[in-house]
Amino acid sequence: MSRRDANEAPVRHGRQPRRSGLRTTAKVVIASVAVLALTVVGVAAWGVADVFGRLDRGGVSLPGNSGQPIPDVNAIEGGFNLLLVGSDSREGQGDGFGDPKQLTGQLNDVTILVHISEDHSNATAISIPRDTFVDVPACPYPQDEDGTVPEGEQPPAGIQKVNRTLKHGGLGCTAATVQELTGLTVHYAGAIQFNGVTAMANAIGGVEVCLSEPIVDPKTNLDLPAGDVTLKGETALQFLRTRYGVGDGSDLGRISNQQVYMSALMRKILSGETLSNPVKLYKLANVAADNMTLSTELSNANTMVSIALALKGMPTENITFVKYPTGSGMLNGQEGEIPVEADAAALLDAVKADRSLSITGGTGEYGAVPKDGDSTEPPADDGETTPPEDDATAPPSADGPVELPDSVKGQTAADETCSNGNG
Repeated sequence: MSRRDANEAPVRHGRQPRRSGLRTTAKVVIASVAVLALTVVGVAAWGVADVFGRLDRGGVSLPGNSGQPIPDVNAIEGGFNLLLVGSDSREGQGDGFGDPKQLTGQLNDVTILVHISEDHSNATAISIPRDTFVDVPACPYPQDEDGTVPEGEQPPAGIQKVNRTLKHGGLGCTAATVQELTGLTVHYAGAIQFNGVTAMANAIGGVEVCLSEPIVDPKTNLDLPAGDVTLKGETALQFLRTRYGVGDGSDLGRISNQQVYMSALMRKILSGETLSNPVKLYKLANVAADNMTLSTELSNANTMVSIALALKGMPTENITFVKYPTGSGMLNGQEGEIPVEADAAALLDAVKADRSLSITGGTGEYGAVPKDGDSTEPPADDGETTPPEDDATAPPSADGPVELPDSVKGQTAADETCSNGNG
């Protein structure tokens, strides 16, 4: 995957006011506007300096990365892959999530690999179920408490569930395992805990989602009515964590539920409310600096903002959220999810070729339904065939969307779906 050198973004100067014989009242108004403008610029400059100061602090080294160049803002070019990990660790999260000494397991309950195409025309977010059996390769040692990284590698751990990789060797080990599973290089990575999700939801101003049924989950203290609901703060965290309140109560249903949130989030971001607002972008960078463990290549404000701006102008129908195809089974005496290799290869080959995707299998696991209430699942085969149209025999265009196997469940950011609560 090529990654071209970043070009320096042009500097745009403000237009100078024209001199004219304005009345005193008009001069007062203009002076007030000028003072306000200077105040805003000053606050923004302070915010940027604050972010740069806190983000210039190293980070977690990723396998296969010899140090990605840090781009100028607006100048990131080429395709890239970003790994997002959600940790269930209660360490440092306060008393609101149970006893940290008993419940801190540092498992990556959420593992999402985001691919941005070379021309930034499409993006794919692949959610890997937490119980997926994977081959854990040799991993870089996680950094010590003082920030130093020991030399060498931990030996391969063999077949494990993917959610154990964060505990086994930190963010770098999860990245190495995802690379081994997908064949895609992880250029950037970040891990977030509970309080970080809460802070991010507040920084973005909340995300409005649709619920087809009430969601009630005593395990996460979530109680939401049916209809359109704006999720902020702790409620957003509860919504993303819930398993037993949606679909069939499984982790696979939770993935479908999370895709409802992520699709709504992308629609909001791409609507112009966020990407056209530099203050909001750097506010998000501030939150990330305070609440995420970042890879070395990501621990820079320019990089973070440039990654966000790579999405600017991308059609929502070209942003696809999918579940990595798996099937339930037993391995090494444990129940879990076993990759469906042929279907996974079809998905990953299309992603590596930067093709847009067409989902044929619906949202899956009953965690999400269309906003109009109709099923997203494909119609059952009734055994009858319909003669093709005359032009339907032509082969699909090499540039058109790739139809994914029906085991690859998901939706696009353009699909307005509702969480299917079981409360």
